[in-house]
Amino acid sequence: MRVTVCELPNRPDDLERAWHALVGHARSEQSDFVLLPEMPFAPWLASAPEVQPDAWLEAVATHDGWMPRLEELGADVVAGTRPVIEDGVRLNRAFFHRAGQGTEVGHAKTFLPDEAGFHEARWYSRGATRFTPVGGVAAPLAGFLICTELWFFDRAREYMRQGVELLLNPRATLIGSIDKWLAGGRAAAAVSGAYCLSSNFSGAAEGGQMWGGQGWVIDPEEADVLGVTSPEQPFLTVEIDLERARRAKSTYPRYVDDRPVEG
Repeated sequence: MRVTVCELPNRPDDLERAWHALVGHARSEQSDFVLLPEMPFAPWLASAPEVQPDAWLEAVATHDGWMPRLEELGADVVAGTRPVIEDGVRLNRAFFHRAGQGTEVGHAKTFLPDEAGFHEARWYSRGATRFTPVGGVAAPLAGFLICTELWFFDRAREYMRQGVELLLNPRATLIGSIDKWLAGGRAAAAVSGAYCLSSNFSGAAEGGQMWGGQGWVIDPEEADVLGVTSPEQPFLTVEIDLERARRAKSTYPRYVDDRPVEG
């Protein structure tokens, strides 16, 4: 199958132009699967330490308006996360959209930072700590690790036990940390025996910062980097073989028994 990762601008004025370019790329590359960044269709709200409920409502509405446009990409599956309000609670919820079939929801982001530029623990609530795969049957079995969740490698290991073929890491990270994040993606692929895919924002961020870009696709067997995006090439499509992910589950270090020992 053919998978596409990307880096997209976070500013609304630039997003429409970049979206049309991504649509052209995904269709010309005949992509089967497209991963988008974290909450891609609205400005990054968590840069502000003071929560603005009306801004969250606007971001929810903006994502509602964009969801039908996922079909424009021409892919069988488009995945990412989006802001929602459920029973009065603000959450960052994963989505797995199948062309012509609707959208399956994944878990809500569970591990939330609270620091300059990323006051997520203030803006929305933690999701339940249930990391359940999505997809399967006519689509790859996928597990979300939403941005910060990548660093909790026990969750990648848990996904390995559930047979996940794609590990999805939609993120919003800055340029100064791109090497660290790529290292984390490689470690997660090694732990899970799944292809690790990530997409990120690019361009100007709040406070004079720059988003890091560098979406990636990482191999499940040896955690080799199969490709990364760049400002010059913001979209990347790679042909992958899901059988490699299935085979990787029985190879080192995945097969090692880590069940608790009594005594």
